[in-house]
Amino acid sequence: MQFSVYQESHIGGRKVNQDRMGYSFTRDALLLVLADGMGGHLRGEVAATVALQTISTLFQQQAQPYVKKPQRFLEEAFQAAHRDIHQYRHTHQMPETPRTTIVACLVQHNTATWAHCGDSRLYWMRSGQILARTRDHSHVENLIAKGLALPSERATHPDRNKLWNCLGADTPPRIEVGGGAGLLPGDLVLLCSDGLWSMLPDDELVARMHAHTVVRAVPDVLQAALRAAGDASDNVTALAIMWQGSSVVDGMDDPVTATVISTEALPEGLHSTTIRDTPAPEAASAEADAFDDDEIEKAIAEIRGAIEKSSQILK
Repeated sequence: MQFSVYQESHIGGRKVNQDRMGYSFTRDALLLVLADGMGGHLRGEVAATVALQTISTLFQQQAQPYVKKPQRFLEEAFQAAHRDIHQYRHTHQMPETPRTTIVACLVQHNTATWAHCGDSRLYWMRSGQILARTRDHSHVENLIAKGLALPSERATHPDRNKLWNCLGADTPPRIEVGGGAGLLPGDLVLLCSDGLWSMLPDDELVARMHAHTVVRAVPDVLQAALRAAGDASDNVTALAIMWQGSSVVDGMDDPVTATVISTEALPEGLHSTTIRDTPAPEAASAEADAFDDDEIEKAIAEIRGAIEKSSQILK
């Protein structure tokens, strides 16, 4: 298993960076995770940190050297992270449960499987084209899926920031799993927070990601998003890999080679991770009707109510 990887995050115009990202790997499996702590909630960065730690720990326990059932693993890992966030709130007597959106991707046997809650996104790209993208768990995406809003309204619709799904809410998360996708050498997988994708149209994002190797492309797209947002920029975070399979892609002779990882010589029981145990500070359109409208409206109201409540606490 061989891949190039790069990750980077910027605080933007916010006082705190509530985004978290990282990756873990064994000889035969790679886990990518990115979480965006919900800024309106007290200590959203705590929820993001707890989620990454929980999911990474479970990966290290179960990837021996690969995960037997990737879809089930992601679903159960997200549920465990949700429970651990609530336990953290209880243990530390926090006035409100912190919340986070999340997206994760598990790659093994040249196949990618992913899951998400909220509006942190995954893009799977090949030859300058998007092969798959997660669908945000937002009110506007639900309207678009039902033909009640246009795709062109994603960036301007008044309901674009209304999320109905996350980890840490009072209701259990709705975990959407996708993928089973066969990766080819040269394929790109990008995980990013809404601070990035909300500032760059998909076509610009894809063009920039394919203009360079990931070690150069990720900083380029982050800087483009920061420039577009100006002083009001959200946290901006991205984690990307270029898949190389079992051989290096022709032409990938970028002088910056520190991000190229080959796992073929790793012992079966060895795990490596960038997620440290530190104290916490479109492809799915066919499933558009999988969630009940009344439940979505209740979830939106519950999340927004918690945002308003925690905002009062912070004042």
